[in-house]
Amino acid sequence: MFKLINQLYYIYQQERKMLQLLYAVIFVEMLMIMSFLFKTPLRNLVIISLNKVKRGQGPVVVKTVAATLVVMLCSALYRMYKIRRRTLESVAIVDPTDQVLLSNHVLQASLLGFVLFLSMVIDRLHHYIRELRVLRKSMETAKSQNRSFENNKNINSVENKALKEEIDALRSKVKKLEYECQVKESKTKSLEIEVEALKEAI
Repeated sequence: MFKLINQLYYIYQQERKMLQLLYAVIFVEMLMIMSFLFKTPLRNLVIISLNKVKRGQGPVVVKTVAATLVVMLCSALYRMYKIRRRTLESVAIVDPTDQVLLSNHVLQASLLGFVLFLSMVIDRLHHYIRELRVLRKSMETAKSQNRSFENNKNINSVENKALKEEIDALRSKVKKLEYECQVKESKTKSLEIEVEALKEAI
């Protein structure tokens, strides 16, 4: 009897440590999710650390931990199923130890499921924040290219205006020179006529 009590106490201590660890993990994951919501230095630190985790050996470790949590969840669900089946078989007697174990396994399974769910949420949030940063950078480069294009367009329009004004000035000069040329031609013709008249007079 004393040996059984010692074993139950040992199991209780192990389960308690496991539950404390799961609560700590959930708390840390919730803090990470909260840090994603607000633009703080902590958010940049979390993003940088997640970037490092997703490089090199990080994904293998994360997948191993996730697989371990899934196995623990399946184990807790299986133990719940066994206890439930045992209580259904013995309809008359309800064992209080089984009830305590069942509630403990339910709590453990729900915490494990919550840990896995929060880790998936963190992974998706990190992925979307990285995509958003890439999109913002591409938008900024597109905006700067658009600004430089508009500046070049404005410079080109100013240059075009200056060229048009220069062309108009040159056209007016050409017309003026043509007019002067016609006047000089008419003067030369009249002078030639006078010269011929003088020649005939001599």
